[in-house]
Amino acid sequence: MAALDRANEPQTPVQLRPRIPPADNSAWADVSPLLHAACQDLQEGDLIHGDNFNLYAAMSALEIMDPKMDSGMASTYYSLDEAIENGAAPVPISADKTTDVRCIIDIMDHLLACEATWHKGHSLAQTVYSCLYLLRPERTSSHALLHSYCQVIRATCKAVLSVVADARTHEEEDLFVMAYGLPLSGDGKERCLPLLNAVEETICRQLRASKTSSSKRRVSEDIEPLQNNPDLEEGYCKALLCRLRFRKHFYHLLMSMKRPQGGGLELAREHIASCISEIGHIRKSSDFLRASAPEMSERNVENTTASGCQPIGFDASLNSRLSAPTPPRAIKIFCLEKALEYFVKLLHDLDVICSYSLDPSLEAALLFVVKFQKSQPDLISRAHLQLLLVQNGKLFGRYPMFSMITRAAGLPEVAENHEFQKNQLMVQLEQMVINLLKIICTNAAWQRRKLGKMLQDLRVTHVQLELAFKKEFGNTSNNENIGFKIFQHILVWLEEQTYWIAFRFLTVGFELELYADHDYCMVYWYIYIVLINLAEKKHLRIAMSSGAGKKKTKKKRDSLKDGGKNYQISDAVKFLQSQIYLAEGLGMMLAALRNECKIVPPQSPFTTEHEIFIQQFDLLLKACLPESISYQTYKESTAQANFSTLVMCDYFKVAQKMAKELKSNFANDPDMMAELGRIEQVAERNNIALTVISRLGAADPSMKISFTLCHHPFFATAIVKRS
Repeated sequence: MAALDRANEPQTPVQLRPRIPPADNSAWADVSPLLHAACQDLQEGDLIHGDNFNLYAAMSALEIMDPKMDSGMASTYYSLDEAIENGAAPVPISADKTTDVRCIIDIMDHLLACEATWHKGHSLAQTVYSCLYLLRPERTSSHALLHSYCQVIRATCKAVLSVVADARTHEEEDLFVMAYGLPLSGDGKERCLPLLNAVEETICRQLRASKTSSSKRRVSEDIEPLQNNPDLEEGYCKALLCRLRFRKHFYHLLMSMKRPQGGGLELAREHIASCISEIGHIRKSSDFLRASAPEMSERNVENTTASGCQPIGFDASLNSRLSAPTPPRAIKIFCLEKALEYFVKLLHDLDVICSYSLDPSLEAALLFVVKFQKSQPDLISRAHLQLLLVQNGKLFGRYPMFSMITRAAGLPEVAENHEFQKNQLMVQLEQMVINLLKIICTNAAWQRRKLGKMLQDLRVTHVQLELAFKKEFGNTSNNENIGFKIFQHILVWLEEQTYWIAFRFLTVGFELELYADHDYCMVYWYIYIVLINLAEKKHLRIAMSSGAGKKKTKKKRDSLKDGGKNYQISDAVKFLQSQIYLAEGLGMMLAALRNECKIVPPQSPFTTEHEIFIQQFDLLLKACLPESISYQTYKESTAQANFSTLVMCDYFKVAQKMAKELKSNFANDPDMMAELGRIEQVAERNNIALTVISRLGAADPSMKISFTLCHHPFFATAIVKRS
């Protein structure tokens, strides 16, 4: 791709002169008219697509004059020593104690804003460590308040870096774990907390002294006031205490969550509650701090401090040279209110993690992470979740992964100690499950990419297990042999997990907005195919676990949709059935609209519908999920779709009915009740839309049809309007 700027339009024809003699078969032409035409058509930000220069290359290129990519090396000071000599970070900050305290609170607030900005993926060197006081720890040792706060900031940054690096989630934000040689170590927990506690106790005594009457105050003359103005003493003490206590509890929270096997989760929840409470006090102190800074008469929503004053001792450009090999980026620090909102969200996410019961069930753990991801947690909370899930190759550091797989496959406990766990294929499968737990803790884009690649590995492992099964047992069906049962159950469970991952792969595409309206038909068709297979494997696994499925038999694709009476279907499979009907109904509705020319696939010389199909499902097709699926299969399945037959099939009515009936079975599960409610709502609205389209006729030119995801995250709702 190449971007053309109108400001650089050539004013005279460009004569191309070859530097080397042209060969006999070469031909040269003047491209000036082509460039002029391109400049007339392209707007700012438009790109020309070229076969040898794709979007990835364009994003990796350095764009001159872009402030994020070419911020330059201009700096107020050449070095930290020069900045200190020029008084950029004085200790003490001011000879006036009142001014000194107010400036320290400003530093605390700005550091909090910098920390939130760093957590969102910006460079540590240009955010938190833009504070000059952090770069020279020994300089603040004479100032107990400032020194203790800087110490706990350094310790907190080190703890957060350690968690993200151990979880290896930093691949999505490469800048996050780069320390740039900055002084992170400090004195560690042994020194930073005792010093912080001592300072907190001193300020508590000063606060109590400020509340006493003047007669009693003479008795407490040994307590030196925090600052010179008695009328402001209480307000400044409270403002400092809530900030110090937030830092203390936040550091305790990080340390508690690092305890092995989830041993510190209860204690962590107590610190989370304390942190949220202190954030409330920080907000309450804003009015006092703003009133005590008369020069800041107007409130600015972009302020990084509660008082509205610019903090002393910060210079983001000083560390620009530490940012190699990447160009230094122009960073906009969060305002204080946005930083507080970020920490409240982070604390709530961590509280959700700490409240999990550590259920020894692999399926429950996977579903918990999927539910947790719906709140769009940030990097820090996802890193903590991953470290909680997988410790020393065990689930929560407690349960061996082989044991979790056998339980998930429905095998008896005696299988957990079988020698089969030493099999190389089983060891390989255990590692894949560990990788799966780690993958679903990453952000949506990273997760989808990794899940797509993992599908191929799972299919290969499944084939290898099938071959090993046939080699070990041949064509016999010795149901009494525990090794036979382990092989059989794990094969079915592995297929079920593979289709579950494929379903997750497809639905995450909606979250990432990867599908256009004209892609919905093929997407819902593929979701329908995947869900049919997932329901079959789940039903077979449940039947085998209960002893009903004594022999694995091949079923027809639509057998589970019939709700036959020959076998009992579990609630989990019935829930999948409701989704199957909804996906099939949406796929056929969109196919009918396509056949009636209400939704026209893109007619482009660069991208055909076949190419879009390959692009969307390439990783699924490479993994043969399911087998014998191709673009031709999709076209044949949807070619005859029309509204007359679609109304008779009652896909949406059946989905709505099943979701409504299932509610009584999931009365104690609020999350499932909410999901069934969403499915019921989407099915009902789509059934109404289908009735309206059939009555008016799809060929009506005044009828406009669109789709929205406002009622469900991945099942669309049709909206019919007449112009």
